[in-house]
Amino acid sequence: MALTRHVPKRLGFGLLIFLTTASVAFAEQAEILVNAATGAVIEARNEEARIRPASLTKMMTLYLTFEALGRGTLSWDEQIPVSARAAGTVPYKLGPPAGATMSVREAVNGIIVLSANDAAIALAERLGGTEDKFAAMMTAKARRLTMKNTVFRNATGLTADGQLTTARDMAVLGLALSQHFPRQFPMFSMKTTTFRGKPLTGHNYMLDLYPGVDGIKTGYTSASGYNVVTSVQKAGRRYIGVVMGYPTDKARDQRMVALFRQYLDGGSAARPAAGAAIGGAVGLY
Repeated sequence: MALTRHVPKRLGFGLLIFLTTASVAFAEQAEILVNAATGAVIEARNEEARIRPASLTKMMTLYLTFEALGRGTLSWDEQIPVSARAAGTVPYKLGPPAGATMSVREAVNGIIVLSANDAAIALAERLGGTEDKFAAMMTAKARRLTMKNTVFRNATGLTADGQLTTARDMAVLGLALSQHFPRQFPMFSMKTTTFRGKPLTGHNYMLDLYPGVDGIKTGYTSASGYNVVTSVQKAGRRYIGVVMGYPTDKARDQRMVALFRQYLDGGSAARPAAGAAIGGAVGLY
């Protein structure tokens, strides 16, 4: 079965974006760096600006999936149906036709490594009945996690009216995933997987760009720009960084690396930025 992808390799993709979207005004750039153990904000800029999340949305899709797995209402080996809606979505996707199935494990791996839209929709329909109902579940969970400025309209992050988040809220979600699902969280470090014998290679380049990075998710649409949430372990501590609204994946990743080098390599992490901590410590959600 052929896998469907829609972008060339990294260098070519950056050139393509420059040539075809140079006149597009991307969303306001935003960033935040947080100590995962305490929720202390180390650095922040425009962290409350409302930005389209793109595929960072799938972090919440996976959060609800991991919850269902923990409750026993979903199992890793369960075969979930691929609807016409899922099969007809845009790439990235795993590509099984309508009427086929994929296992929950295949869907989760496909989302983490490839950011597969069909896998996200299939999980949403399995857990919510419809993607719209699942999106309402996602927003309700966001409120319970103190993500006060986030609204989800779908499970994929494809551009939709009113689907917005903030760098602060994405940091909260990254923290929640790391703290509430310690057994599943290492999956976000996967660089490759296979689907029906076909190799898949991911595009979270942060895994190779800074020592100690162990996940978690990238996102891009023409309306949002390039976004990333990154978990890194340094000197026995975990930190969550969020960078959003950049014009290329390279610029986004360079900014994240610069934040880590400035605050983690230079020792500034001991001096949190002014303002209240986000709900990052275990037990605050």
